[in-house]
Parts: sequence; C-alpha cells; structure tokens
Amino acid sequence: MRSVRLLVRVALIYISFLFLCDALLVEAQACGATGLAVQVLGSGGPESQDKRASTSYLIWENGKAVVIVDAGGGSALRFGESGAQMSQVDIFLFSHFHVDHSSDFPALVFSSWFEDRKRPLPVYGPSGNKYMPSTTEFVHDLFSDPYGAYRYLSDLVKPGVEGSYELQPHNVAANSMPVMVLHNADMAVYAVSVVHGAFPALAWRVEIGGKRIVFSGDTNGEGVGLTQLAQNADLFVAHNAVPESASGVERRLHMPPSVIGKTAANAHVKQVVLSHRMLRTLGHENETEAEIRRRYSGPVVFANDLDCFPVK
Repeated sequence: MRSVRLLVRVALIYISFLFLCDALLVEAQACGATGLAVQVLGSGGPESQDKRASTSYLIWENGKAVVIVDAGGGSALRFGESGAQMSQVDIFLFSHFHVDHSSDFPALVFSSWFEDRKRPLPVYGPSGNKYMPSTTEFVHDLFSDPYGAYRYLSDLVKPGVEGSYELQPHNVAANSMPVMVLHNADMAVYAVSVVHGAFPALAWRVEIGGKRIVFSGDTNGEGVGLTQLAQNADLFVAHNAVPESASGVERRLHMPPSVIGKTAANAHVKQVVLSHRMLRTLGHENETEAEIRRRYSGPVVFANDLDCFPVK
C-alpha cells in the first residue's frame, strides 16, 4: 500500500512539473506581445556545465521579434521556444565572433529557409584583425561558394533579385565613441568599439519608439565609449562574467561588478540586467549586487534563459 501511495505522489509531482514547464513556456512565448521588450535567449557563457544557452538576445516589438543580438550555442533552441520567427527579424547584430556569441548563427539562418522570408537580412558586426574575421568574412566563410563551410547555402550570400532572401553582412569600423550604424522610420542603431582583450568587439544601442536598449557585449569597461553609448538607457544589458576579484586574462576581457555599477551610474541608466553569467559568478549574486549597489542605486536583475524584460 505504501508503494502505491509513493507512486501516486511521484506521479502527481511529475504532472505538476509538466504543468509548470508548460506555464513557463507559454509565458516565454508571450514576451513582447504588446509594447517593447528584451528577451534573453542565452544567459550563460562558454561553459556547458552552467546548463544555460550562450549569449543571445531578442528585441520584441508588439509581438514581433525585430532584432537579434549574438547567437551563442543553444540560442537557436531558445529562439524556437520563444515563439519568434526568423522571417520577421529586421536586423542581426554581433558583438564579436567568439564561439559563445556566434556558433548558432548557421542554425538560425538555415531554420529561416523553412519560413516564408522574402527580404534581405542585414548582419552588422565588427571589423576583423589577425585573431578574428570581419563580419563579411565570417558570413562568407560560412556560406560562400566554393569554400564556405555550408556552401550548399551559397545562394544566401549571392546578390539576388529585389525582394529575395539574402544575407547582407556589414563591417562596422571601430570607433571609441558611438556612431550611428542604421536609421530608418522604425529604429536607430548605434555602435561603439569596446575593449575585449585583443579581439574586435562592439557594444550596441537600439532605439525604438523613443526607448533606448543597450547591450554591453563582452568588454573590460575601459574608456568612456560604453558610458556614452548607454546614456539614459531604459535597459542596460551588462555581462557578469567575472567576480570583483578577477585579475589577469579574466580582467582584461571582462568588467567586474564595480565597473558595471560605475558605468550604469555615470550613464544614468534606468535598469540593469546581468547576463553572460559564468560558473565563477553563479552563486555569488549577493556579492555581485553589493558591489554594483555601492555605485548604482537603480534596479538590478540577474537574467536566466528566456527571461523577458519589458521596456517601459
């Protein structure tokens, strides 16, 4: 009899878990149904042990996913779980081309072949150097004929007829102060070069409907460019990849909590979302927040995969 009761309890727990998962998925798919919102597709870094997708973000406007920023491993799955459609995306932005920011790009592009996309997809990212390809090189090395890794999709990088689906890669020249990259009736996009060791990297600001959304990307926070880019941002997505005690290579690549807080305060941002959470910072949220709050008094939130942040 006891074993029967135990089985019943286990079954009830399992059913409750399934209902909870369904509820969370429905909530994730409802992100940005009205107004403007940022959805974190990948809140992790390059470590598989953190059980998070690597860095990637969506900007939603009235139920339509209009901007993708980065596409780290696992983000293509999260993209599908979000309910977004590649056929609706207006622009793709890359902060840089480390694997944990770019490896799912081919998967997302290929998935779009099975949707009814009838227009080009602009792709913007940094210029290259001896360590990293430029954005145009990255796209062509993946898809171009005859030597691209996925050259069977080479039609995506060939100039097509007007109204056809084509990837349009653009290199954004490094600049220590923000520059306008794109401006149309719907949005304005700005970029600034940031320091991420020896690797070309960009931070991004997307303006839609009078709201400002800023993505720090990976950077150690040196210089004033990121602060200028983030001025009066409604939402500032910053990367919490290293603890305050970081030194050496870690510190040359990423900004510790104190620099995040200083940047947010000096830029007068309205809310900070912490993403790119790695094993060395997971579990240390209290210390991270304390360091940030010594400098910045606004809302601070730690992101998880598929979290949705309305921009008000």
